[in-house]
Amino acid sequence: MKLKKNEASLDQADLEILKALQEDSRQTYTAIGKRLGITHSTVYDRIRKMEKQKVIRNYTTFIDLEKVGVKHILAIVTVYTDPKETERVAEKLAKSPEVLEVYTSLSDELLIMAKIVAATQEDLHAFVANSIAPLDGVLRIRTSMITKKLKETHFSINNYTRGLHL
Repeated sequence: MKLKKNEASLDQADLEILKALQEDSRQTYTAIGKRLGITHSTVYDRIRKMEKQKVIRNYTTFIDLEKVGVKHILAIVTVYTDPKETERVAEKLAKSPEVLEVYTSLSDELLIMAKIVAATQEDLHAFVANSIAPLDGVLRIRTSMITKKLKETHFSINNYTRGLHL
């Protein structure tokens, strides 16, 4: 891995290590090394460099809330804002534990989209009414409850290599 203008430039070995980690981040450096035909110390060194440069930000476990019996609802909340306040409102939303994701968009209007989790409809309503609506710069809010999940995935380096710097 090389740095160009504070951006990581990954070689094929780095990409293969990332693919292996995304498939199973609990596998050993030795197992990854055997798979790729490189030593475990090389795997270790490359992973540490990618962690240091924040290419690898963390290791985590995705839990299916439905499978563990946690009752919840999800909603996408679109917040239309005064353009001068969009960043501040988005940053404020990002600090709330109920907010799973926050994005801003420059479409025909400046807006914020947030994925919200709540235990009940009442909790969702209270969060929107008490934590989003009062924020300075909020013009209007559209709440869309998710009624059926067809696909939920996370970025996989296995499925996308265009635009990666080799």
